[in-house]
Amino acid sequence: MSGSAMGRELGEIVGRELDRLADEVRACPDEQALWITRGNQVNPPGTLALHLAGNLSHYIGAHLGQTGYVRDRPAEFDDRDLSRDEILDRISTCRVMVVPVLESLTEEQLDREYPGDVPVRMQGVSTRGYLTHTIWHLGWHLGQLYYHRLGEQSPE
Repeated sequence: MSGSAMGRELGEIVGRELDRLADEVRACPDEQALWITRGNQVNPPGTLALHLAGNLSHYIGAHLGQTGYVRDRPAEFDDRDLSRDEILDRISTCRVMVVPVLESLTEEQLDREYPGDVPVRMQGVSTRGYLTHTIWHLGWHLGQLYYHRLGEQSPE
């Protein structure tokens, strides 16, 4: 089964944003900076990166691609002091998993109700709608990572 143009575009967008996520992790001046919070941000860059990789692997990989990925959401927020390479490996693994799933989605699949577990406020939404939400979530947290990195360049 060949994917739709929209599925290929979604794969391209998510792949590009995961590359940006990896770039933000690489841009931290050292590994310690991955675990420091700034301002009112409660999650450090490392946590945000782990959360995004887990979120996408769960909602796209496991639910849409039937990859067998099992999410440990608490660990996304509790794991600390992982190396930059370990975080980059999780981002890369996520990218390799989710981009082909997105690229394979047909228009019919995109129009169907999202098949996975979702918050009550999202129940009944189409897969297309849920993926829009998921990409927005990715961008939101990428902005937080960028904020952290900018904060490293000037004193608080």
